[in-house]
Amino acid sequence: MHDSHTEEVTLAQFSAISKLKFPFHLKGHQLEAVDAWISNGLRGSIIYSSGTGKTEIAFECARRAADIISVPSSPPSDYPMAILILVPRIVLIAQYLKRLLNYGIPDDKIGVYFGERKEIREITISTYQSVTYNPDLIRRSKMIIFDEVHLVSDTSRVLRKVFDIAVEDSSKALLGLTATIDEQDPRYNTIITVLPPVKKYMLKEAIKEGRLTKPVVIPMQVRFTDEEQELYDTYSTKIRNISSRFKRYDATSMSLLLRKGGFVGGLARAWFLNVRKRRVLLSCAENKISGAVNLIAKKHPSQKIMIFSETLDSINLLKTSLEGEGIQSMVIDSTINSIKRQKILSSWGKDFHALLSVHTLEIGYDVPEVGIEIILATTSNMNQVIQRIGRVVRVYQGKRRALIYVVYISETRDDRTLQIFREAIKFGGRTSVTDEVEGGTEEEEKRRIKQAYNILEVNSYEPVIVETDREQKLYLLRSSKDKNLYYEINAEAKTCTCQDFSIRGLKCKHITATEIITSRLDVPHFMS
Repeated sequence: MHDSHTEEVTLAQFSAISKLKFPFHLKGHQLEAVDAWISNGLRGSIIYSSGTGKTEIAFECARRAADIISVPSSPPSDYPMAILILVPRIVLIAQYLKRLLNYGIPDDKIGVYFGERKEIREITISTYQSVTYNPDLIRRSKMIIFDEVHLVSDTSRVLRKVFDIAVEDSSKALLGLTATIDEQDPRYNTIITVLPPVKKYMLKEAIKEGRLTKPVVIPMQVRFTDEEQELYDTYSTKIRNISSRFKRYDATSMSLLLRKGGFVGGLARAWFLNVRKRRVLLSCAENKISGAVNLIAKKHPSQKIMIFSETLDSINLLKTSLEGEGIQSMVIDSTINSIKRQKILSSWGKDFHALLSVHTLEIGYDVPEVGIEIILATTSNMNQVIQRIGRVVRVYQGKRRALIYVVYISETRDDRTLQIFREAIKFGGRTSVTDEVEGGTEEEEKRRIKQAYNILEVNSYEPVIVETDREQKLYLLRSSKDKNLYYEINAEAKTCTCQDFSIRGLKCKHITATEIITSRLDVPHFMS
């Protein structure tokens, strides 16, 4: 006679996740990710570019885990394989729910836990914020999937509570999903230690293998008005002076001075106030808004298009400006409830075509048919850039390329944004910068790239670049100072007849510009 308290059976005999059935076969690299997670003891992170199947990998990991995890053979009193899926945005709950239903999981086995809805079932989908008020939901789960796990950093106190409770039980299966994470950043030490990366599939690799649509980044340079430039210089001077006084140049170190109060605390508050003012100014700049309006009105008036900005003020300003041109648009932000949000998304492409957002839609939201995006620059956050690229590069029938317009103000903090996009596509979010780079110092390379973008911008209005031999990648490029002078560039051999290359031997702006035009797979693609 068997002892029912000691005999064990696999959870798969009882679990709803065992009914999982994809209408397709997982690809080799996806199965490798599942195997790597299983081999690491049902713990680890999968770092996969947006649109390469992280969700399906997670579901297969859960199904396989149910075959491994064991419980007493007597009928379980609780759900046999309680799976908790944590997402950062409410908009993603419906997306996960839809996929689980499409893949054969019974509706009565799936619950959603947020706001007024508190359904705890065998598979529960919730937000990080919601489960902080019910830690038992974390403890009772036998597996937790952390979507966008990079958000659970050591500096995020609220989200870290979820992670701390999850790791209490060493037998619990834990899976982290993210498109990018800086493994060298100390903020992610806990994540990397507890959920080390077990498989990576980066943006560059996915584009090269045709898993994602080729992104075409189109720089749109604009300038401040005279009044805006004066304000920008004023804010920047104040920020710089306060930073120099205390030798503190970032928000984290400056925030420590706020606690001191008095004169020192007052200057710290002034620093943050000017940073906020400068940020709003950059996002709401007159020519940036009008540039976006003209782009939508003239080039994409009847196509689904996503527009991201850094402030709600600029998004609302853009909406008003679009209405002035007779163009309907809708805004989705964190204050809109799920029912209204779904109604807006359902009418997108029918009642209106321009969808405006700050951060709500940049994480994980799946719209494969959309291939046009406008970024009102100012971000220097690599994670954010990777997510925004990910919104429009998903493969869809008939979609040949994804257009990403970056509207930026020259000679401001916006200049860094274009380089961030380049790094995101070239390195997949993992940059490797050294003190010396090809063509001189790092600062010289940044200046050369900026000048190359300026050449491409001019070329969009008048032809200054002439292709003489496509196969050999030979070009003529007109001098900006002498309109009768053309430099000869060999983009393959990286040679140019200009003085920078001929005399100094440096990789010049002309070579850089033609390199971009050749549209190799390992660099971002620009079109004139």
